[in-house]
Amino acid sequence: MSRVNPILNTDSYKLGHFLQYPPGVQAVSAYITTRGTSVMPEIVFFGLQIFLKDYLSQPVTAADIDEAEEVAALHGQPFDKAGWQHILSKHGGFLPLSIEALPEGMVVRRGLPLVQVVNTDPACFWLPGYVETALLRAVWYPSTVASALRHVKRTLMPFLEKSCDDPEELMPTRLAEYGARGATSLEQAGIGGAANLLLFENTDTLAAVMCARRYYGAKMAGFSMPASEHTTMIAWGQEREAQSFAHMIDQFGDYPAYSVVSDSYDIHHALSELWGKLLQPRVRAKPGLLIVRPDSGDPIDTPVQAVSQLAYHFGTRLNGKGYKVLDDKVRVLQADGVSLRDITMILGRLEGMGFSAENISFGIGASQLQKVSRDTYSFTMKGSAIQDGDGSWRDMSRRPVNMHEKLPRAGRQAVVEEEAELVAIRREELGGRQNFLQPVWENGRLLKEWSFDEVRARARQRHRLYG
Repeated sequence: MSRVNPILNTDSYKLGHFLQYPPGVQAVSAYITTRGTSVMPEIVFFGLQIFLKDYLSQPVTAADIDEAEEVAALHGQPFDKAGWQHILSKHGGFLPLSIEALPEGMVVRRGLPLVQVVNTDPACFWLPGYVETALLRAVWYPSTVASALRHVKRTLMPFLEKSCDDPEELMPTRLAEYGARGATSLEQAGIGGAANLLLFENTDTLAAVMCARRYYGAKMAGFSMPASEHTTMIAWGQEREAQSFAHMIDQFGDYPAYSVVSDSYDIHHALSELWGKLLQPRVRAKPGLLIVRPDSGDPIDTPVQAVSQLAYHFGTRLNGKGYKVLDDKVRVLQADGVSLRDITMILGRLEGMGFSAENISFGIGASQLQKVSRDTYSFTMKGSAIQDGDGSWRDMSRRPVNMHEKLPRAGRQAVVEEEAELVAIRREELGGRQNFLQPVWENGRLLKEWSFDEVRARARQRHRLYG
C-alpha cells in the first residue's frame, strides 16, 4: 500500500472542526477507553506502538497539504490550509501532540483510560479530535483481538489444568493461527496476527511475525512447522496416498514436528491402515513428531475418533494426573472451522474418555481476526477537558440521556493502583502516586518503546484473583 496522506487519515466531517470550537481555546485533552464495567480484567491493551511508528512518524509535507486542499474542496468540506502550513513550518510536519498510554500488554477492566492525547501547540487545539479516527482504530482492533484470545485462553485453561502435567508450558501451543488468507488486507493479517501471538505462539501468518519484528523488535515471535495441504496430497492421486504420506515422512521427519492433512479420501482408513499400520515403523524411525490433521467430517466426533484410533495403534502412557497421553511420536491437530464451543466439547469428550488435553491442538482461521468490531468491547475516544485562554482547565461532558447511562469520566485522567487494582482518577488528584499513563510520544518522537517480550509477558500475566 502506498504512503497515506496523514491529513486525510480521518473522517470527512473532522476537516471542518477547526471552525467549531469557542474562541480562546488553547488545548483539548481526550482519551480512549471502553464503555461499561467488568468484574474482572478483560481488556488487553495492544497496538499503539505500531501506529506511532508507522503513521505518526510520517511528517506532513507540502504535497500532502496541496492534495488535502483539493480533496476537501471537491468533497464539500472546508480546509484549514493555514493550520497545516503552520504545522509544516513550525514543527517540520510532525503533529504537535503529546500521547500518554498504559504499558502495552497490560490487562485491565473496562472503563479504564488506555491512551490520553493532548495538543502541545495552542494553535493546534483542534488536533486531538482530528486524530480520533486513526488513533482509535489503531487501538481498538489489536486490543480487541488480543482480548478475545485471552478469553479463549481462559476458557481452555481448566481442561489443561485438570489433565496435563504442565498446563502453563503447553498453553501457548494449543492454538495455531492461519488467518492470513481470510483477512481483509495484509495490514490486518499482520496486526491481528501479532495480537494472537501475545497469547499463542503457533502461526502460519508471516505478516504477523514481521509485524512483531518490525514494530516490537521480536527476532521471532511465532513458530511454524512443515505442513501439507490437500493440493500437495491429492497431486499424488488416491492410489498413491500411502506414498504421499511416506514422502512427507522422508522430507520432514527430521524436523521437530511436521503436519500431514490426512482426510483427502478416507480419514479412518488413513488413521487405522496407513498411519496406524503401514507407515508406523517409518514414523517411529524418524525423530520428528507426526501431527495428523483430520480436518473434515464432524468437527467434534472426527478429532475425538482420531485421538482414539491413534491411541489404539501407537499406544499411550499415563501422565502424572492419570490421563492417557499418546505415544510421543504422534499428536492430532484439528484446524478446519472449529469454534470455541466445538473446542470445549472436543476437550470435554476426550477428558471423559480419559485422554489428556495435550493430545490435540487446534487451528483458527480468520474468525478471530474478522469476527470482532469496535463494539465488541465498546471502545470509544472522548474529549474530556479543555484549556481556556487563561490557562485553566475545565471539564467537558455531555448530559446523560437517562439516569442509567454511564458516561466516560470527565477531566484530565490518571491511572493509579489502589488495593492491587488499577483505577482512574482525576489528574489533579494524582499527588505523588505513580501514574500508569506514561508519556510514549511527543511532537514526532517516540518516548517509550516496548519490546514484544515485555508486552507478551504482561498479556500472559495471571491476575491474582481471576487468572
